[in-house]
Amino acid sequence: MTIIARCHPALEPILPRPVPAADALPDWFRAMPASQPAESMGGEVVRTLKHCPPLIDALSLGLLIPLAADLTVAGGEVAWDWSPPILEDADISRAPVGVHVPEQAAGSPVEAPGRLILKFINFWTLEAPGGWSLLFTHPLNRPDLPFQTLSGVVDGDLFRDGYVHFPAVLDPAFEGVIPAGTPVAQVVPLPQGRENSLQIQPMSAEEVARNRAVQAALGAETGVYRKHYRR
Repeated sequence: MTIIARCHPALEPILPRPVPAADALPDWFRAMPASQPAESMGGEVVRTLKHCPPLIDALSLGLLIPLAADLTVAGGEVAWDWSPPILEDADISRAPVGVHVPEQAAGSPVEAPGRLILKFINFWTLEAPGGWSLLFTHPLNRPDLPFQTLSGVVDGDLFRDGYVHFPAVLDPAFEGVIPAGTPVAQVVPLPQGRENSLQIQPMSAEEVARNRAVQAALGAETGVYRKHYRR
């Protein structure tokens, strides 16, 4: 699947570019050890998250949209020093971030006194040809970021000429700089169609046996999922 990202030609020289998520794994993941003694298990060495292919696959899925400019958060306010060119032929904010008024979140779990609800401005249009939709969500497995981006889905071939911006809830305890290039949304292509069905049933005897065999293999050997079950 190829996602086509486009920006106004006057902004192209100054914007951080979207990147495949697989090329931008977080620094903490790259630096973390592959194994670690577990104090609660008497010092026995255990494998860390670095051995979890599903977690790595989620980190690597789709592409990441970066923050356009440094944001400074202090005293409940957000500021920036960024002066992109004025675009006479485009209708898009020159600010890298906007703010939603609290009433827009009234009655939702993100509503809280003093909590800032940001809108990260996305300067890239995104096209997913061939009848695909795009899921926009918080960068997966990234609780280290000082905000929580809310999720949404758009039709990637129909809305190819529009901008999708990203509402996010800022951590009220955070003060400091969110640097340009920080991933603010992860974009994952999905087949179009919203219809889902669910069938619930007990396992057959054969399925119980297969399940047991998989669990035994996972416990007996490292890398079983990656070697035998990952495409």
